[in-house]
Amino acid sequence: MATNIHVEKSGNENTSAVLRKFTQKMRSAGIVQKMRKIRYTSRPLSPLGRKKKALRKIARRADFEQLIKEGKLSESVRGKRVKWRK
Repeated sequence: MATNIHVEKSGNENTSAVLRKFTQKMRSAGIVQKMRKIRYTSRPLSPLGRKKKALRKIARRADFEQLIKEGKLSESVRGKRVKWRK
């Protein structure tokens, strides 16, 4: 989808004013938002990537449970976001 934006310099208007006009038209047309949406969209994970992520999560959870069993972490930290060391 192409959108044409036309801005003309009128009279003794300086370049920065014309540039400001152009930017305002771009924003009002929604082009800036569309471009940011395209730029920051992340690709979906591949099946292998999802599997690795799940395995890492399982391993982290097992380490956490082991630390609780060894008494290095109290039971009260379960379910809370707390920084912990191995």
